[in-house]
Amino acid sequence: MKKANTQPIIIGLTGGIGSGKSTVAEVFDVLKIPVFNSDIEAKQLYSHPKIKQQIIKLFGNVYNQQNQLDKKALANIVFNNDEKLKQLNNIIHPAVKTLFEAWVNKNNQTPILIKEAAILIESGAAKQVDKIIVVTAPEKERIKRVMQRDNISEKEVIARMLKQLPEEKLITHADFIIKNDNQHLVIPQILDIVKKLNNTLIT
Repeated sequence: MKKANTQPIIIGLTGGIGSGKSTVAEVFDVLKIPVFNSDIEAKQLYSHPKIKQQIIKLFGNVYNQQNQLDKKALANIVFNNDEKLKQLNNIIHPAVKTLFEAWVNKNNQTPILIKEAAILIESGAAKQVDKIIVVTAPEKERIKRVMQRDNISEKEVIARMLKQLPEEKLITHADFIIKNDNQHLVIPQILDIVKKLNNTLIT
């Protein structure tokens, strides 16, 4: 484990779609622990001219009249075609990796840094972190949350879930687990993890 006065401890924060990892990330942010949101950074990349050009070349014009990505149109293409999803990831993931490395360098005086990523394990981004937090939640609850959040059908949510590692496999990579199941309080779990991480910094 990295010690104080060296490079930060980098914590990967992940969880299946609808698990509530973004809510957990917001708590870390409130605690003044910097969070790199891979999903938000990836979405912003879609407006980058070079990446936009690659997207249109591979998937057709999935941008609306306001020059914004039509997320549903792109999702309908990639979530029904493994090869297309792989092609998309090959465009986005290296660019996010570069952004993350620059962000770490910018925040290298901070003891703990959080990298939030939906597919931290699947994308290989776990190689960039020292420890992994997995946020878990019951499948039915996750489906309900995503249906409400994205205004999509249960079938569409399940299709997206199938593109991610099952929760039981994610857990095998976890150093810490946060249960976001409406039965356990989330904030005390986060504070306990922060306490443990701080203890490793001073030992």
